Amino acid sequence: MKILVLNCGSSSIKYKLFDMTSGEVMAQGGIEKIGLPGAFLKLTDKEGKKVVIDREIPGHQQGIEFILSVLTDATYGCIKDYKEIDAVGHRLVHGGEKFASSVLIDQDVINKVIECSDLAPLHNPANLKGVRAMEALIPGIPQVAVFDTAFHQTMPDYAYMYGLPYEMYQKYGVRRYGFHGTSHRYVSRRACEILRVPYEEQKIITAHVGNGGSITAIKNGKSVDTSMGLTPVEGLLMGTRCGDVDAGALSFIMDKEGMDGAGLSDLINKRSGVAGLSGISSDMREIEAAVAAGNPRAIMALNVYNYRIKKYIGAYAAAMGGCDILVWTGGVGENQWGTRRAVCENMEYMGMKIDVEKNEGMRGEEMVISTPDSKVTIIVVPTDEEFMIAADTLEILDKK
Repeated sequence: MKILVLNCGSSSIKYKLFDMTSGEVMAQGGIEKIGLPGAFLKLTDKEGKKVVIDREIPGHQQGIEFILSVLTDATYGCIKDYKEIDAVGHRLVHGGEKFASSVLIDQDVINKVIECSDLAPLHNPANLKGVRAMEALIPGIPQVAVFDTAFHQTMPDYAYMYGLPYEMYQKYGVRRYGFHGTSHRYVSRRACEILRVPYEEQKIITAHVGNGGSITAIKNGKSVDTSMGLTPVEGLLMGTRCGDVDAGALSFIMDKEGMDGAGLSDLINKRSGVAGLSGISSDMREIEAAVAAGNPRAIMALNVYNYRIKKYIGAYAAAMGGCDILVWTGGVGENQWGTRRAVCENMEYMGMKIDVEKNEGMRGEEMVISTPDSKVTIIVVPTDEEFMIAADTLEILDKK
């Protein structure tokens, strides 16, 4: 069975085509700058080389039509007819409390996703554009929604409720939802497969860290807490997001700066985080280079970044009554050994010992990086959200 996975953003579309019989990735790529000058599609060809094709792409339907044409192209394609695609799996960001698992898309599902759009106004409408485009281009093709928030719907109320008046929850659904759920679910399960331990009997902390980042506590196969909240702003320090901050500080800044809600959203989402603290970049590779050059603000920003991760890991170990496995993933978690070392150092009190030699220089591989006598297994698992979406799609279709 061939399954196309789509991740539609406001001006982008990422795609992967899987042959689920063999598990092969048949094609992958993405479109950037939809509706803007300089739009292009970047793909990986059959020899593994990157190819960029410039094309005016006014909307998502034209973008997906372009992707389908490339998939059937004589030079870059891997199928003869786009009708060879059996189903489509979509990443949808916010399912609120309405979806605790992936679902086959019908009009009722679409209506409920629209109802959740207030919680993710930049993401859900864009995600639905991909659904509508596929229905227009291949009418009747089965489509499955896989939600970032669904995995975290197992959190208990004491973990997801805020200390705000209860009517804010009743009227507007203000609570912790969490994100990156597909990634946390994939890497936690994959870690247990690698280690050959039963998933439903482990206390696992997953650290999905990069430009965006979140930590999740997984006990006996269920998410019991996660660092992102109502929105992806809460929790860790990120590339341009502030993470945890005193809400009173925000009202203070709004008053001093004469700032409205839109201005505040821009401040905490786009002007803060590592970029805001360092004044250099949101790219952690550039931050590490500046640290090596002795830049004091870069050093401070990296210390804050690493400290927040360490603090959440300690908190979640306390919440679960211990930790059996710590999983690193995401752009930083998979590739930047310096952050892994800084976070895991001096954690021997909770049975965590990192193997400095194994960790150093290790990038993008599945590997245990704890010492043999470490009570907590520390492991790096590159995330594969697209495969998880394809697997969910296949499972749902098999149940039809």
